[in-house]
Amino acid sequence: MTLDGSILIWIQENLRNSFLSSFIVPYSLSGNYAIPWFIVVIVLLIFKKTRKIGVLALISMAVAFCINDFILKNLIARPRPFLEIPELMTLVKRPSSYSCPSGHTAIAFGFAVSILMNAKKRYGFIALFFALLMGFSRMYVGVHYPSDVLLGLLLGSTVAILVSVFGNRILRRKHIREDKGSVNESEA
Repeated sequence: MTLDGSILIWIQENLRNSFLSSFIVPYSLSGNYAIPWFIVVIVLLIFKKTRKIGVLALISMAVAFCINDFILKNLIARPRPFLEIPELMTLVKRPSSYSCPSGHTAIAFGFAVSILMNAKKRYGFIALFFALLMGFSRMYVGVHYPSDVLLGLLLGSTVAILVSVFGNRILRRKHIREDKGSVNESEA
């Protein structure tokens, strides 16, 4: 058995219990439609002061999802761990898609790193905690290998960094042009 598989069996035999499962399983399932992240993004989009952060986080999540689910999963085509490790029991409905990278993790880190880069650091660290918990939950429920989660983390983080850097540059240029336009209008 690979190290990836051994870690999953270790989690199953040493960490799974009814107490942890009572909140990790529902939390993992909430990532099926990125529910926790969309709730926060909607709140961010409502307020003008946080709208830019919400837009950057939403773009990061969307780009991470598209690259993950439409490109990388099909290129890598890795079977789910429960198909290769007979003793691994899943705690959720078995997904039919490929395993690598973890889409839940990619989207969670796309969101979290966007918050870390564009909001107060304490909010970013809270978001990172919940993103890490999402990645762990996917191993805990038996549907992803640790390396799937790691690749999802790298993908989501990279996308969020690129979206934040280029998004902020574009917004600064737009703001400068708008400022110059208002100066020219006041001179007229």
